[in-house]
Amino acid sequence: MSPKVIERPLGTVPAPRLKSRGTPWRERFFRLSLWASLAVGVVFLATLLVYVVTQGWSRLDSRLWMNFPDIIDPTNAGAQSAIAGTIWVIAFTALYSLPTGILAAIYLEEYAQPDRWYNRVIEINIQNLAAVPSIVYGILGLGIISRGLGFGQTVLTAALTLSLLVLPVVIISSREAIRAVPQSIRQASLALGATQWQTIWRQVLPAAIPGMATGSILALSRAMGEAAPLLLIGGLTFITYNPTGVESAFSVLPIQIFNWISQSRAEFTALASAAIVILLALLLAMNSLAIWLRNRYSRRW
Repeated sequence: MSPKVIERPLGTVPAPRLKSRGTPWRERFFRLSLWASLAVGVVFLATLLVYVVTQGWSRLDSRLWMNFPDIIDPTNAGAQSAIAGTIWVIAFTALYSLPTGILAAIYLEEYAQPDRWYNRVIEINIQNLAAVPSIVYGILGLGIISRGLGFGQTVLTAALTLSLLVLPVVIISSREAIRAVPQSIRQASLALGATQWQTIWRQVLPAAIPGMATGSILALSRAMGEAAPLLLIGGLTFITYNPTGVESAFSVLPIQIFNWISQSRAEFTALASAAIVILLALLLAMNSLAIWLRNRYSRRW
């Protein structure tokens, strides 16, 4: 019986067999290093949260957000003025920084000509200001806003100082969100007869909302946790009333926590830990809102 001959069409070459090789040891080592770094961060964060909640569990009740601070009787002391001051300061920080940052990002991405020297100077300064320590903004707020403009130790001074702090972050994140919108969207809108502003307002900005909202909320979350610039401009460490306007004196949660943690009695340590839990809850709520906005309005091109 003659052997079976496999006929192949002329001009075809059998595909070579690839030898299966395992994952290189360098890739395995790099992946293991990534997992180890993630584990270290998660473990330290979990340890900090457990410690703070354990320390402040006895004061996580309505007294914390219903009562005002009390340096004599810490068992009835609360942080109502600090919570209200935080809301006031962050609300006006958002009112001042978000429109300014978004409009600046629109100009730099849609109108500015990169070959102009002053546009390059603006971009370099924005990138440098994003890395400036917060205490420098506190010095600026103290020297120019508080004393130079005569606003004093008020909610307005704190909001303007924090606005300067987060403004570079808002501009950079908004520019990245606008830049992520495909150029074909702009070209199609312009080809249909829309003006440049109509294209930006009706096409570019709605598509860039998820990235802009995420970056803005994360920037405000950073401002909510800042204490150094507010301490420098004279934020009060003890205040027994809520702000009633932009010209009112203020205190915020980071300053109140700093005041309580510097006390010697153990009751104030429990108060500081409970206030940290409240601050973390507010930050988590803002970050959750950013994630929801990103997932709700995100588009895939």
